[in-house]
Amino acid sequence: MFKKGLNDGIAIALGYLSVSFTFGLIAVSGGLSPIQATLISLLCLTSAGQFAGLDIMIAGGSLIELALSQLIINLRYSLMSISLSQKADESLTIPNRLLVGYGITDEIFAVAMSKNKTVGKVYMAGLIFLPVLGWTLGTFLGAVIGSVIPPLLSESLGIAIYAMFLAIIIPPAKEEVGIVVVLIVAIVLSCIIYYTPISKVITSGFKVIIVGILASLVGAIFFPVDEEEVSDDNA
Repeated sequence: MFKKGLNDGIAIALGYLSVSFTFGLIAVSGGLSPIQATLISLLCLTSAGQFAGLDIMIAGGSLIELALSQLIINLRYSLMSISLSQKADESLTIPNRLLVGYGITDEIFAVAMSKNKTVGKVYMAGLIFLPVLGWTLGTFLGAVIGSVIPPLLSESLGIAIYAMFLAIIIPPAKEEVGIVVVLIVAIVLSCIIYYTPISKVITSGFKVIIVGILASLVGAIFFPVDEEEVSDDNA
């Protein structure tokens, strides 16, 4: 089962390797050392959360806004873990579940939930191992290379993060009009905050918090998920 998990995690690890490379580049360009950037990826393992947290750290934001932004961005992992616990077998005791919870990401959750049978600690260990290695190694490589190449080239390579987010949001946006509306609301709110005097009194961390909450509220109010549809998907 460990080998099966490793095989299922190869594609995830390769994807993480390329994305985390960009994180490493941006981290060292913002003043972090390669070791600091690598430890962030090893201990956090959250792409969007890490990029948002990095912006707050570089801007000198407070610990409160850093914590709140991470809570909002990564809250979905708690819901994923609760859902995944329904597929856990008896080998996933509470200590093991805590360890598995560290490695729950969007992709790892999707692969684990796609299994027709229950999942155990050995399979989950194999599934999580390579993605964690790929995410950490990619960050290290990006940070080391970013510390030796010219700043102009490093900043140019940083545009890859925008391509990653576009790759994430475009496929579901083609299928769900609610996602399109939420994206538009988030863009409009971001522009309003950026181009008005309010941007001078709100730090980057609280901008993420405000936009995230308001855009999510619009989606929850006007485009609620039908409970019967969720039940069919889980079945």
